[in-house]
Amino acid sequence: MSKQKTVKALAKRFKVTKSGKVTKMKAGRNHFNANESGKIKRNKRMSHGLTNKKQTKLIKTFTS
Repeated sequence: MSKQKTVKALAKRFKVTKSGKVTKMKAGRNHFNANESGKIKRNKRMSHGLTNKKQTKLIKTFTS
């Protein structure tokens, strides 16, 4: 039986860390950022982890 292919759209959006957590970058960083405060721009630079266990399990199966 053949292996399951990696879903490239998910692999580009999510990263699986060495400890097994799934992280993603914040959305809305491309344009219209000049009128936002520095705090919001700073927070958009950081990645954050997913807390939903079901979504995390799905993303791990499709990105590996």
